[in-house]
Amino acid sequence: MRLSTTDFARGPIIGLCMLLSSALSVNAQMLQPYKEALFAYGRVLETADGGDYRVVDYQEQRDINGRDQIPERRVKRAYVSLGVKGSQVNETIAAAGHAVNVTRVGPASGAAFSVIFIHGRGGDRRLGVNDYSFGGNFNRLKNLAVENGGVYFAPSVRSFDAAGVANVAALVAHAKSVSGGKPVVLACASMGSFICWGIARLTQAPEMLDGMIIMGGPVDGQFFKSAAHKARVPIFFSHGSADSVYPAQDQVALYRKLKAEGYPARLVLFQSGSHGTPVRMTDWRDALNWIGQQSAR
Repeated sequence: MRLSTTDFARGPIIGLCMLLSSALSVNAQMLQPYKEALFAYGRVLETADGGDYRVVDYQEQRDINGRDQIPERRVKRAYVSLGVKGSQVNETIAAAGHAVNVTRVGPASGAAFSVIFIHGRGGDRRLGVNDYSFGGNFNRLKNLAVENGGVYFAPSVRSFDAAGVANVAALVAHAKSVSGGKPVVLACASMGSFICWGIARLTQAPEMLDGMIIMGGPVDGQFFKSAAHKARVPIFFSHGSADSVYPAQDQVALYRKLKAEGYPARLVLFQSGSHGTPVRMTDWRDALNWIGQQSAR
C-alpha cells in the first residue's frame, strides 16, 4: 500500500473511517514492508508502556560481523537494492536566503511525505546516502521513501549551532512547501540532534515538523519549554545501552518524563549497543509508521 496523498502513515483502518481535524489530513496508510525480514527488530528483551518502551537484543557478532561482507564498511548484497539510485541527485537548495547542499532521493515536488536525516560531527550528505555502510540501513530508508511516494533528503550540515539550525530549518520549510504541506519528519543522529532540538524551539516548529527521530543523541533540558513540546510533536528515540558518548540513562530519563505527562514518545534501547548502533539498527519503517499514527490522532 502506498501512503495517502493527503496524509502520512496510519495504522490499518478498521470499521468506520473517522474524520479528524488536524494539520494533517486523514486516512493515511502504513508504509509497505521492504526487506522486512532483514531489518525488523530481533528479540525484544523487555517492553513497557504498551510497547512504546522496548529493549531489543543486539549482538555485535551477529548484527555487524554476520551482516557485513566487510565489517562496518560494506554490508552483504542481500541488504541493498540499488535501483533507487536512479531517483538520487545532488543539488543545492536555495530557501529563505540559505543555500543547502543536499542529496535528494525522490521527487523534487509533490511528495507524499519527506524525511530529512541530519548526520553527526565529521559527516556530510554522503553519510546519509551510503548504500553499504551501517548495515544497509540508509539504502532501506531510500527505498522505503521512493516506493511509498515520499522523498528523502540528506543535507550537509556545516555547524551544530544556531547557524546550522537556521540552515536546516530552511530545508524543512522548503520540503513542506514543495510537497504542498505534506508531513515532514526530521531524523537526527548523535551531535546532529542539537539541530533537532534547536528547530523544536522555533515558534514555527509545529507547522514545520510532524515528528522527530533522535538516534544516539544528547538530551535537551529545555525541550519542555519549546513550541514543539507544546504542540506535542511525536518523538521516536533509539539508543545503545552502552553508548559512551551520550549516556543511555539520560535519554531514558527524558523519555520517562515525557511519558509521565502523556506525551507521544517511543524509545527503542539496543541492549549492549554502542554510540553508532541506532543508525545501523533503527527500523525506519517502524519509526515512521509510529510517527504517522501519532500525527493522525
